[in-house]
Amino acid sequence: MAERKTVEDPSAETAPSDVPVPAGTSSEEHPHRARPIGSEELKAFTHPLRMAMYGALRDYGPATATQLARRLGESSGQTSYHLRQLERHGFVEDDPEHEGGRERWWRSVSFSVEDRVMIADPAQEPAVRAMFDLVVAERVRVLTQFFDAAMAEVADDDEAAITDTTTAAMTKAEAKEMIEAVGVLLEEHTERAKARAAAGDHEGRRRTRIFFDVVPLIDGLADEAADKG
Repeated sequence: MAERKTVEDPSAETAPSDVPVPAGTSSEEHPHRARPIGSEELKAFTHPLRMAMYGALRDYGPATATQLARRLGESSGQTSYHLRQLERHGFVEDDPEHEGGRERWWRSVSFSVEDRVMIADPAQEPAVRAMFDLVVAERVRVLTQFFDAAMAEVADDDEAAITDTTTAAMTKAEAKEMIEAVGVLLEEHTERAKARAAAGDHEGRRRTRIFFDVVPLIDGLADEAADKG
């Protein structure tokens, strides 16, 4: 039972990540990062329906306001309004594969949350908390669905999926170096997959989610500090 981190969405034109990245990083240090957002954009995004619509576009691909309304049990008037708000702040855009129709088709645009000052601002805490709660809930949902499928023998066994955890004692510099290296590798593979899909290679392609978290173990740090004291 595995979930190897391969490619997220070979057909998408957006950056490979649309989840928060470690505080203290910058787009200059990590050019492969998705567009960083500020407090105004974060506040606009952290509306329950907007987050749900964004998640649906990311998970299932481009859709119209009507299709999103049907999927989420909302009115098309509501989804249309909130799509325009998401567009205003750069979270969605027109899908170039569906131009000229009666309804606009939308696709998600990747972003990152990396402003350390904003994250630490008490006034931003509700929005930041909502964003990170969404990230955690997303991981739980996807991994639970994968586990359920594997238990039902629905998931294939082609070694194209894996769940794995590694713990190591690292300095901040070592961790940042690893984050950068993995980011470059992810971009390389996702861009290669996009190019193949654009060239017409669609056989066997499936929407795949990549999770990559690098965080200090807070309890471990506390224990270490206690031991030194």
